[in-house]
Amino acid sequence: MKLIRPLAALALLAASTFPALAADAVYPPGLRLGMVPLVGLSKAKSFPGFENEDGSVKVLITELPPAAYGEVVAAFNANPAGTNGVKPDKLETSAGLAYFTAESGKAGTTPVKRYSMIVPGIGFSGYVAVQVPENASKIYTDEAVKQMFATATIRKEVSADEQIGLLPFKITDLAGFKDIRTLVPGSSIILADGNESAGYESKPFMILGLIGATPQAADDRARFAQEAALQIPGLRESKITMSEPIRINSQPGFETRIDGVSGKDKTAVTVVQWIRFGGGTSLRIIASAPRDQWSDAFTRFRAVRDGIQPKG
Repeated sequence: MKLIRPLAALALLAASTFPALAADAVYPPGLRLGMVPLVGLSKAKSFPGFENEDGSVKVLITELPPAAYGEVVAAFNANPAGTNGVKPDKLETSAGLAYFTAESGKAGTTPVKRYSMIVPGIGFSGYVAVQVPENASKIYTDEAVKQMFATATIRKEVSADEQIGLLPFKITDLAGFKDIRTLVPGSSIILADGNESAGYESKPFMILGLIGATPQAADDRARFAQEAALQIPGLRESKITMSEPIRINSQPGFETRIDGVSGKDKTAVTVVQWIRFGGGTSLRIIASAPRDQWSDAFTRFRAVRDGIQPKG
């Protein structure tokens, strides 16, 4: 009895020191990385992650390229003491070995504490950034944030319906593409025959997303489309073979085709870029296939393009 009482008191003290964790991990829509938020935090309204009632405490969760985690590990091994007074540390999580930092800063004129963590994923790196204002730091302490970080976990798959449902448009025909992966939640998505681990370039794939304001004049649109086509990431030795205005679902658009090479194996590919011009935003589609698979792939690309409809 004498031993139990001090232990019970210690447990009560710990419970009152840190905000409690909710029961289960929560995954932001479209993402594979999730965690158990601290009590007082709920789904954020304008970004993937959590926030408190007044929005001053923020927990941003996102996915980075798979190489990002390895780069952080290499930097840690090269300089375990850190730089500019910020010392990285390691933490075991359900997702694997994480690296995290904590530092003080300002958001405008408000003193804040910032935390960041990166964890390994399959085909991606999970990243979490936390911001706690000074007036909330007695509740959301270093140890409380670390406790939340330790609950980071990864789900193997996100359903296609969940990912597509976040987009501001409907995709009514997937044309047989099985690998569906969110690039930017609620904004862009990739449809592919390949996968992240093996690389997408050796098989047909499409990237669908919205872009900001685009030119209104026909001549400006042509120049804009061609310049955008020549800046497609990962496409090298690019050569435009066709570029012309078209109608896409009764809206003005532009089609540009490019030959080039892509991927570490320098796969010879043909790429088509479609831009469907709108008012505030425009739809941009980039579709790529190895040149020897182009004919069949192009039919599928068009089926997806023509099946994109507005929501509502």
